[in-house]
Amino acid sequence: MKPLLPEWLHPWLEFITLGLQVMLVLLSAWVLNMLVRRIVRRLGERYSLPPELILIGRRSIAFIIYAGALLTILDRFGVSGTVLWTAFTGFAAVAAVAFFAAWSVLSNIFCTLLIFTTRPFRLHDHIEVIENGEKPGLKGQVTDINLIYTTLHERLPDGSDTTLHVPNSLFFQRAIRRWRSLPPV
Repeated sequence: MKPLLPEWLHPWLEFITLGLQVMLVLLSAWVLNMLVRRIVRRLGERYSLPPELILIGRRSIAFIIYAGALLTILDRFGVSGTVLWTAFTGFAAVAAVAFFAAWSVLSNIFCTLLIFTTRPFRLHDHIEVIENGEKPGLKGQVTDINLIYTTLHERLPDGSDTTLHVPNSLFFQRAIRRWRSLPPV
């Protein structure tokens, strides 16, 4: 084929071939997607499938077709699918471990935002985190609210003082009793 083309086209032949292959892959994926959409629509009509199921099926199949087309195009450019898959799974594993490790910290930060916006209690309020009906919970005056903890100042019956640092996420897992003034004894 090369001898039939003009001399000035020879340096561009590789790029033209690659472009035609990419266009052929995209056209094939589009035609396959249209064909599968028609089949799924007919199956849905024939068996009276719910429209939500048909929509999920069409989108899933389209994703698989176009992902395969993308991998084929990247292969034409010399990118290995194995290398891509290894990189993707490696990044996904690291992200999952990092997210799991930071989950409690992120949860406390988010709960701090909720404390400031919903205002279940404020600074200097006296609160009690109620465990259940049988045993008393954490009780004290709110002296500080930071990103991770809320600090409660607790006065014990013997007259001594303690400071409790309660994770902010705990306030959204338990019921809270609040007094604006001193709590009843």
